[in-house]
Amino acid sequence: MLDIPSNLHHITDAEAEALCESLRHRLVEVTSQHGGHLASNLGAVELTVALHRVFAPERDRIVFDVGHQCYCHKMLTGRDGAMDTLRTFGGLSGFPKPGESVCDAFSVGHASTAVSVALGMAHARTILGKNYRVVALLGDGALTGGLAYEGLSDAGGSGEPLMVILNDNGMSITQSVGGVAEHLARQRLKPQYLSFKRGYRKVMNAFSLGRHLYRITHKIKTAVKETLLPCSLFEDMGFTYLGPVDGHDVKGLTRLMTYARDLEGPVLLHVRTVKGKGYAPAEAEPDRFHGVGRFDPATGKALTASGRDFSHTAGDLLCELAKEEPRLCAVTAAMQPGTGLDGFARDFPQRFFDVGIAEGHAVTMCAGMAKQGLIPVFAVYSTFLQRSYDMLLHDVALQGLHVVFCVDRAGMVGEDGETHHGVFDVGFLDTIPGMTVLAPASFAELRAMLKYAVCEAKGPVAVRYPRSGEGAYTADSGREPAVCLREGRDITLVGYGTQINALLEAADRLEGEGISAEVVKLNTITPPPRGVLFESVKKTGMLLIAEESMDHNCVGRRVTADLSLHGITTRKITLLNLGDKIPPQGTVEQLRRMNGLDAESIVQRVKEVAGHEKAFGRSSG
Repeated sequence: MLDIPSNLHHITDAEAEALCESLRHRLVEVTSQHGGHLASNLGAVELTVALHRVFAPERDRIVFDVGHQCYCHKMLTGRDGAMDTLRTFGGLSGFPKPGESVCDAFSVGHASTAVSVALGMAHARTILGKNYRVVALLGDGALTGGLAYEGLSDAGGSGEPLMVILNDNGMSITQSVGGVAEHLARQRLKPQYLSFKRGYRKVMNAFSLGRHLYRITHKIKTAVKETLLPCSLFEDMGFTYLGPVDGHDVKGLTRLMTYARDLEGPVLLHVRTVKGKGYAPAEAEPDRFHGVGRFDPATGKALTASGRDFSHTAGDLLCELAKEEPRLCAVTAAMQPGTGLDGFARDFPQRFFDVGIAEGHAVTMCAGMAKQGLIPVFAVYSTFLQRSYDMLLHDVALQGLHVVFCVDRAGMVGEDGETHHGVFDVGFLDTIPGMTVLAPASFAELRAMLKYAVCEAKGPVAVRYPRSGEGAYTADSGREPAVCLREGRDITLVGYGTQINALLEAADRLEGEGISAEVVKLNTITPPPRGVLFESVKKTGMLLIAEESMDHNCVGRRVTADLSLHGITTRKITLLNLGDKIPPQGTVEQLRRMNGLDAESIVQRVKEVAGHEKAFGRSSG
C-alpha cells in the first residue's frame, strides 16, 4: 500500500515525480496478482497525477475513456488499500464506478463516449448554476470511434468551458511531421508564451482598434499553424488546441493543465504517451500487456498457460475456409488478437480489415461487402456488437444480406464485470428479421456451425460462443436445430452453448436422487426449434430452461410462449437466467453459482419442483 497524500494540490514537482514512480510499481504489483489492463495504465500515470494536482475529483468531473485507464485514479482517491481486490467478486471494479466513489464521475467500459458525457455534464452545470470543471480523458484508440467525433463536433461549437485531453499513445492520431512542427509546438507550450498570449489578448480586447488588430494577427497565426501544425481539425471544430506535449513530464503537464483549466470555452490538450511506460516487458509488447492475466512481475511471463479456446478455434477455421473461398473476408473492430484473427491477418492481409473501435461502421461496411458479392465475417465481442444494433436492422436485415457474425465473449465474461458481460445479444439478435443464431457447445460444433454459416446459410447468421474453452461435452450435434442428449421421464432440462455441461452434470446427480431428467440441447436459438423440444415437454410435462442471458426476451420466455401458442400444456415451467440485473464482476464460476446456473444449484431447483411432484405421486413416468 502506498503513502499517498490526501491532497495533491500542494505537493512539489519532485514529490509528484516520486509518486509517479511509486504508482508504476504498484500497478505492476497489483496486475501481476489479479490481471487487468496494465500497459494503458502505465502510460497514463503522469497524466493522472497531473489531473489530480490541478482538479478536485470529488467536485470536478473527470470522465475516463476508455475506462480501463482509471487504476491510478482509484489509488489516488482513497482506494489503494483495496487494490488487492481489483476485479474480484465483491472487490474494486476495473472500470470507473460511481457506486465505489464520488470521485468516479461516470460508469464506462466502452470507448468513444467521454466527450458526449462531458458535454452533457457541462450543460447541466450551466443550466443548474453549479461550480465545477469538466474533463474528458480520451485514450487507447477512443478517437477511432465515430461517437467521439460527434461529441467533439458538438462540444467545440457549444462554447461550454470543458477540457478534452487526448492521450495519444500512437493508437489515435498520427504524429506531427517535421522538425519545424515540433519546434513550434514546443514554443507554443512554454509558460512565457502562454503568459504573453493571455496578456496580449486582454490588452487588445480593451479598445476597438486593438480588437481589429487582434483579428488580423490571429488570422495570420492560424494560417501558419494550419500549414505547419497538425491541429486544424480540432480548431476548426471550435477548440483551443494545445499540444502536442510530453505526457510523461508531470511538471510540464501540471503547468499546462493549470493554464488550460482557466481558459474560457472548449480546450483540447494533445498529450503524447508511451503505452506500457516504465515497465520494460509492457513497453516491448504493449498489445500483449493491454489486458493480462496473472504474471511474474520480474519477467513479464504469464503464470498460467492459456489453453485452447473458442476464439482461436474460430480463427483457425476461417483461415482454412479462406484458402478455398476467395470471397471470404474477416473484419474486426480493434480486437484482432482477442478474436483469434492474428493468423488470418498474417495469411490473408488483403482480405483482413481492422476498422478500429467502430462497430457500427464495421457492420455497415460488411453490408456493402455482402451486397457486392463478398462473404464478410465480423468477429466481435458480444458487448461491443450491441453498439451496432441500428446497422444490423437498417443495413443488413433490410436487404437480407449474408453477413456472418462471430459473437465472441458471449455470456458472462468474468472479472471485467458489468460493462463487458455478453448477456444481451440473445435478446436483441432475436429481434433482427431473418437472423439465424447458432450456439455451439464444443469446438467441434463451432467448426461445423461456422462452416455452415459461411458456406451454406442465407441472410445474416450469428454464431455465439464464450470466452473460455469447451467443457466435458465435446461431441458434435450441431447440424440439428435441437437434440436430446439424455433420455428422462420426470422433467426436461433445456440449455444451449456450454451451459449444457451444467445440465448434464445435474441430470447425473438427479438420477441418484430418484429423479429422471431428460436433457435437450438447443443448437439454434433464433428461430427457436420445436420438434425435439416439444416432444420432450409433452412426455415429461415439466420444463426447466437455464441460460446466461437477461430475463427479458430470453430463450426461455420465447419457448414458453411458443409452447402456449401451440397448445402444449405443462405442469411447471422454471426459467433460470440472470433476471433484470446485470451481473457484477467475479469469476464465471462464482457468477454462475450466484445466479443459480451451476450444476448444484440446478439440482436443488429441480428437487424443489420435480421432487415435490414425485412425493405426491404425480410424476408423468
